[in-house]
Amino acid sequence: MYYYKKTLKSTLSDELINTYLLRPIAGVIVWALYPTPITPNQLTIASTVAGLIAAGFYLHHEAAFTAIAGLLVTLKDLLDSADGQLARARQQYTRIGRFLDSIGDFVVDVAVFGAIGWVLYSTTRDGWMIVLALLGLVGITLRVSYHVYYQTSFLHLEEKYQTNRLTEEITKEDLTGEPLALALQRCFQVIYGWQDRLMIRIDDWCRRGRLDREFSIRWYSDPVGLRISGLIGIGTELFILMVCSVLNALQTYLFLNVFLMNAVLTISILYRRWYLGPTISTKG
Repeated sequence: MYYYKKTLKSTLSDELINTYLLRPIAGVIVWALYPTPITPNQLTIASTVAGLIAAGFYLHHEAAFTAIAGLLVTLKDLLDSADGQLARARQQYTRIGRFLDSIGDFVVDVAVFGAIGWVLYSTTRDGWMIVLALLGLVGITLRVSYHVYYQTSFLHLEEKYQTNRLTEEITKEDLTGEPLALALQRCFQVIYGWQDRLMIRIDDWCRRGRLDREFSIRWYSDPVGLRISGLIGIGTELFILMVCSVLNALQTYLFLNVFLMNAVLTISILYRRWYLGPTISTKG
């Protein structure tokens, strides 16, 4: 039977907007699809298609089309939530789905930010619009990777992740697995491998090299740290894009992306480096 609570990752490590808005709505989608033959991977593909259609609407740069594009971005995000929730509800975890989801997110980000940057440049003839769009693409990619790193670390402590590793280096077992899963994993490594290594370096710098288990348990399960990094997850990021799109304020969105959201990332890193680490050590 379908139980909504079994479809959730964790209310502590998840984004607030996911917990209280997006996942409940996605839960309705999952409830409707649960008895059907539709698979989580098919939802992932539908999510990617919705995101690419959104990029096409952004290219029109008319208020109505921009608003529709923003709503399609939210539809993309809802389907992206629903695919994982459906997989957890049915226990249909696959390595193909794990990589398909992340690669689809990146493809959509490239298309959407490319469309936004091009349209703003075309209407203003200001080259900085392209620079801001590029910074926005790089920023959202790295910030979401940062959030996913700490969420995944926490879920591994809780023993709730069955197919997602903290990093996805190709192992001997992967080489003898499904050819499609391996091909997607190689593509994933090109896109995200360097980001995962960067997150490990940032985390190690924040921890000041502390590796003992007791410290690590407190470090990765700290509620405040998880809440701060949850403010820069993909759900929050795309919700802000949707709101700015409905208001036809794409330039404002790029400034929020580049300055506000990176400020949140900086606060999260400094919180862990200068407060959380010393506090755990002092109370140890």
